Amino acid sequence: MTVAVAMAEEDKPDWNEGVFLVDKPVGLTSFAIVRRIRRLLGIKKVGHAGTLDPFASGLLIVCVGRPATRQIERFMAGRKTYQARLQLGVETSTLDPEGSVVATRAVPELDEATLTACLRRHVGPQLQAPPPFSAAKHKGKPLYVYARQGVRIEKPAKPIEIFRLELLGYDADAGQLSVEVECSRGTYIRVVAADIGQALGCGAHLVALRRTRSGQFAVEDGLSGEELFVDNGPQLLRSKRRSLDQVLQPAG
Repeated sequence: MTVAVAMAEEDKPDWNEGVFLVDKPVGLTSFAIVRRIRRLLGIKKVGHAGTLDPFASGLLIVCVGRPATRQIERFMAGRKTYQARLQLGVETSTLDPEGSVVATRAVPELDEATLTACLRRHVGPQLQAPPPFSAAKHKGKPLYVYARQGVRIEKPAKPIEIFRLELLGYDADAGQLSVEVECSRGTYIRVVAADIGQALGCGAHLVALRRTRSGQFAVEDGLSGEELFVDNGPQLLRSKRRSLDQVLQPAG
């Protein structure tokens, strides 16, 4: 009888487990969000489906519990949508705001037609190599470990696809271009930014990035990352919990 009761207790679902959508704020690492959720829910098995750099914000899919973490690869496979802001005329060592400036060039006069045509040329299937400052691995270590030591590892380009690249706005005085990108998994938006800068003849780097969608998930359905650190953070987090049954059921 005692054994039967123990087994029944063990078979009960843990209502802390499942999928949680978080709107990661600028300044925090993706792992900081994972670490906070791990602490709030008291579960060690927590992972995320796609890293966001500290300077980036937006949708982070956090999987809690072994059944959910087993689905991470599946969740990472979907299309991603980002809003990005590029600084034209300035190139950095990391292709983003975390690096040092390596080149500056004058920004030509650009109108909407020129910018739209440039963006259109970057849409479609293509090959893209991981940038030196990235988490792509070489001999078991991320490329950024080598790059920080002054060693640049060139990895072979891999097929990616940009499904949509739209102009959101252009601030000619600041030389900043805002775009929305819908792309496949494995696409480095800072490489896209650098490619656009080269195509415009002035260079560019990524200064802001926000992920708004990943597969079936949207950032507006998530919990603000700041809310994880308030007194009622655990309650707010649990209110946004999605079971695996919910997220894995066929659309329609």
